[in-house]
Amino acid sequence: MKHPSSREFFAYWDGKRGSARAPDRSDIEPNAVRGLLGDIFVLSCDLDAGYPFRVAGTRVCALFGRDLKDESFAALFTRESRREIEDIATVVAEEMLPSIAGLTATAADGTRTHLELLLLPFNARAHTPISMTGLLAAFESNPGMLGALELVSHRYLHQPEKIIPRAIRKLAIARGFMVYEGLR
Repeated sequence: MKHPSSREFFAYWDGKRGSARAPDRSDIEPNAVRGLLGDIFVLSCDLDAGYPFRVAGTRVCALFGRDLKDESFAALFTRESRREIEDIATVVAEEMLPSIAGLTATAADGTRTHLELLLLPFNARAHTPISMTGLLAAFESNPGMLGALELVSHRYLHQPEKIIPRAIRKLAIARGFMVYEGLR
């Protein structure tokens, strides 16, 4: 992580999760990260809607010149980067792996702006919508209004000891009569 805001928010999130893979959404206290709130957002985990914003900080909204609530997060990216950012967000939500990404965008005056994106999962709880949080911060001060984001690089921050494939994990929560295919 290169941006100090990303490091600070990740350290707070990491401390709140303890030994769990991710903290509960209710564990995050906005007052504890008051100085970062302008860069923080919360996304609904709805791939069909492009991971819409539930909440977006004022600095995040200022980067795009509008309130982002209920808008598609994926739609902020170029067509070439959109599928990849959706895949990254899906892994963050379903595998509960934090991710850090380097982004660029062109400002209204034609200059290139470099940004850092941090995506962090919340612990999924029964009967609550799945969501994730994140932070988007520009390295340049006052970059102005930005165009579409372009994904330059990314990596996952904590590789678990053993990744359970999604299909097996979904079967593990099934109740009742189960049929397992086997070999003859």
